[in-house]
Amino acid sequence: MSVGYKRSGVDVALAERLVEHLKARVPGIGGFSGLVPLDPRGRTFLAATTDGVGTKLKLAFMLERHDTIGIDLVAMCANDLAAVGATPWFFLDYYATGRLEWGRSKAVLEGILEGCRRARMALLGGETAEMPGFYGNGEYDLAGFAVGRVSKEELPSTRSLRAGDIILGLPSSGVHSNGFSLVRKALGPRELRRLGPELLTPTRIYVRELRRLARALGRARHRWLGLAHITGGGLVRNLGRVLGDGPGGLDAELRPGWAAPPVFERLRAAGVGEAESFRTFNMGIGFAVVLSPPAVPAARRALPELVEIGRMTRGGGRVLGV
Repeated sequence: MSVGYKRSGVDVALAERLVEHLKARVPGIGGFSGLVPLDPRGRTFLAATTDGVGTKLKLAFMLERHDTIGIDLVAMCANDLAAVGATPWFFLDYYATGRLEWGRSKAVLEGILEGCRRARMALLGGETAEMPGFYGNGEYDLAGFAVGRVSKEELPSTRSLRAGDIILGLPSSGVHSNGFSLVRKALGPRELRRLGPELLTPTRIYVRELRRLARALGRARHRWLGLAHITGGGLVRNLGRVLGDGPGGLDAELRPGWAAPPVFERLRAAGVGEAESFRTFNMGIGFAVVLSPPAVPAARRALPELVEIGRMTRGGGRVLGV
């Protein structure tokens, strides 16, 4: 029997309906980060986002390892800022637990500090809440909030997308911090313990790479056409968000064949089908960039690890090839 995300207890379709419900009432909701103009002419924008690390926390509790989960928290927010072209400025955290315990809490907060260092963000503060009786013994929850800045010229030029544009990907460090309800359902406790160190590898932060790419494209007088943090919804839904912001009449045609961490093959062996995998996990690609063909050489000189994962083709707004 195949194992699906909904069977694991997560209804992605319902979550998308709720977002669409909000978007009908609050224009601009639903992107990787929200944007607010900082000047009357709309030349510069403040970008803001919030996120958590989901049920990856359950694995940290199981293995009693808490030194990487704070990096994940920062990464989820920093990468969402990068997905609108923004340079991160500062971060705030919310850490809640039933009872503060020095070693565990220190490890979590040290991870947050390390994540901010990797993302080049200042940690301005946050909230540490001790809530007896609310969480199970040894459990806690985390949320992060990040703010950055982006100029009009740095925003993805999605309305300029055309058939033939190239989809490039930056490798992930593993599962990152999405789809862990399905991971836990598919693998079970024994396998989770065996693969635990690999699964707890922190989410890669792409801020430095995106800044390097932005400088290279600017020197070559090119712009990125689409950016996607491959987060909840996997490659399919996050590339679909790029298509949704585009001019219409396009498909994103993936051409799988890139190297992926072995954990994804293990999940397939455990019953997670290929289509479900691409709708849930990053499948080895943590961040995607869409460029016009003339921009690709400059991008690859700046970031040699970029791998071509697909192309834009004429169509009806679908992600094909998986």
